Amino acid sequence: MWSLLKKKPDNLPTREQALPGRVVKMKVPAKHAVLDTPLSPPFPPAMRQAMFGMGCFWGAERMFWTVKGVFTTAVGYAAGYTPNPTYEEVCTGMTGHNEVVLVVYDPAKLSYESLLRTFWEGHNPTQGMRQGADAGTQYRSGIYVFGAEQRQAAEAARARYQGALSRGGVRANITTEILTAPDFFYAEEFHQQYLHKNPNGYCGLGGTGIACPAPPPKNLVKDSI
Repeated sequence: MWSLLKKKPDNLPTREQALPGRVVKMKVPAKHAVLDTPLSPPFPPAMRQAMFGMGCFWGAERMFWTVKGVFTTAVGYAAGYTPNPTYEEVCTGMTGHNEVVLVVYDPAKLSYESLLRTFWEGHNPTQGMRQGADAGTQYRSGIYVFGAEQRQAAEAARARYQGALSRGGVRANITTEILTAPDFFYAEEFHQQYLHKNPNGYCGLGGTGIACPAPPPKNLVKDSI
């Protein structure tokens, strides 16, 4: 069994190396502590989902619940192997999971592009397996997409932001992973809306100070030659 006293690995484990986990799901509150909306499904049919990893999920969740058009948010673990992991297990680096925020939003009021802008500008996506002082595989930058349209938007935004970083003097490459949305495992009740319950709590997120360029208009057509 992995000891919590051991140094965290620098690389993701294989499925065979990962901790076994459990079948019992994490119990979470019925309502969002800030928005007073359901924390878990079913969500209203018109809502859409997005998922992001950008360092410590406390601060990431707070960024998104303040965005107009967001229906609800929740923090959890994704993109690993261990089913229904605990926070302590994720912190060993032996589940493969990332700390993520699930964002449920109303597409009639908020675009996915706007959520991507919050994501890129809210953290430093060039730092690999860490974010600021938080080091470990669970702090990696990631966009977990629901469908081909989100993937296309995420990949295009990554290219635009890489260009903006380069023009702004940031020489490092973006390390953000873009993957099909994996299973989302809710984190413990203690972590949900943590910075609302603990206003002076820790938040280590910090952006690069460089804005994410807006996408070109969809109806922009190149002149024919």
